[in-house]
Amino acid sequence: MGTIWPHSLGEAKGPKYKKVADTIRSAIETGNLKIGTKLPPVRELAYQLNITPGTVARAYSILTDEGALEAEVGRGTFVAEKQTPVPDDVWSRELHMQEMRDPGHVSLFSPRIADMGQVAAVREALHKVAECDARSLLNYPTRDAYLPVRRAVADWLSKSPIGKVSEDEIVLTHGGQNGIMVVLQAIFSTPQPVIMVEDLSYAGFRRAAELLRAQVVEVAMDEHGIRPDAMELALRKTGATVLCTSPEVHNPTGIFTPLERRKQIVSIARRHGVQIVEDDCYRLGDARAPSYRALAPELAWHVTSISKTLTPALRVGFAIAPEGGATHLRRIAEYGYFGLAQPLAELTRHLLTDPRLPDLIAAVRAEMARYVRVAVNALGGFDLTWNPDVPFVWLRLPSGWRSAAFTRAAEANGVQIRSADEFALRNGRAPNAVRIAINAHVSLKQFEEAMLRLRALLDNPPEQISV
Repeated sequence: MGTIWPHSLGEAKGPKYKKVADTIRSAIETGNLKIGTKLPPVRELAYQLNITPGTVARAYSILTDEGALEAEVGRGTFVAEKQTPVPDDVWSRELHMQEMRDPGHVSLFSPRIADMGQVAAVREALHKVAECDARSLLNYPTRDAYLPVRRAVADWLSKSPIGKVSEDEIVLTHGGQNGIMVVLQAIFSTPQPVIMVEDLSYAGFRRAAELLRAQVVEVAMDEHGIRPDAMELALRKTGATVLCTSPEVHNPTGIFTPLERRKQIVSIARRHGVQIVEDDCYRLGDARAPSYRALAPELAWHVTSISKTLTPALRVGFAIAPEGGATHLRRIAEYGYFGLAQPLAELTRHLLTDPRLPDLIAAVRAEMARYVRVAVNALGGFDLTWNPDVPFVWLRLPSGWRSAAFTRAAEANGVQIRSADEFALRNGRAPNAVRIAINAHVSLKQFEEAMLRLRALLDNPPEQISV
């Protein structure tokens, strides 16, 4: 297959994934690649061409969508037996780099991850689910039916420092938010429970608490996350029994809580009998410290999902119980929704056991980091918190701007972002800051133009401060 590659591929102008796809497509059309020919693995071809695995994976994904290639789990990628014509709009339908109908408008409300081949993987998995035993499409699912899925999840989670996890301690949920809800239901045992959250925190914590008639109290933060003294004070005043937190990637500030601070939080939680709910849904890369569940396996619950690493469309998450909490957690899920639909659970199993999964996740991570770097290049002269493995940046506004006025001005310029006010309690005080999510569904150029529009606003604050 090496003879089909032009020597100039490495210096080719334009996106390299298109050049790879065009070269393979041309070789198929001319007969240089015969039907049934097996293509090299992603990493091998990337090495040969001196490009990233993500670039090759994306080219393979495009050609698979077109019908030029077919991928078989465990066997590899082959030239398809029956070629289908390429639709005229194949590039315009591409999610990863699609231009929106209004090219002047970019939504940066929520992270939108790049398609680096996971769309093709989902489609293949859906085909496998459709060919499953008919009984799994007709019967109520049983606990044993979910066992292979939970084992796949346990294996996937084994790479994260969350302590020893058995399949019995895992509950499949409809995304991370549902996972938080299920965990809080398993924890609450009093009519009016009280939970603690950071003074700026993920709004989903508060919404879940409100639905469960719980009181929410804020705990002050510093540059390392929750302040131990503020947590002690909140406990003395309120008698809270639960702490909801995101120590690895704090939403919205991107703060990381180091190990020593986590140990202090655990010590306080143990003294007061507080249970910890850790939301670990925003991390794209490796964890930098042991989770609360690893540090305090008897009192910490862990919630994560595939939304930021593979796709949020499936709404698949995982709630992991602490020691002794598995039975109650399963009972809450079974009473609440009987578990995930069996086809969705099977789809999850196929995805998590796909041998291409590590490469897909690595490619998504690398592509999202490219967008983060564009944001930093444009806004790095201001007070910006960022990390290449976090799908948003946190911008503290310069003098002359208030967060509400800045978000309005940004929207008037076609860029939608979130004000710090959206992450504070109703009676809390929010800083003059905004969260800017990474949107990899628009081209890198369009994203950069949006960043430059924000920078122009930052460089030119209004003469009168709006309130």
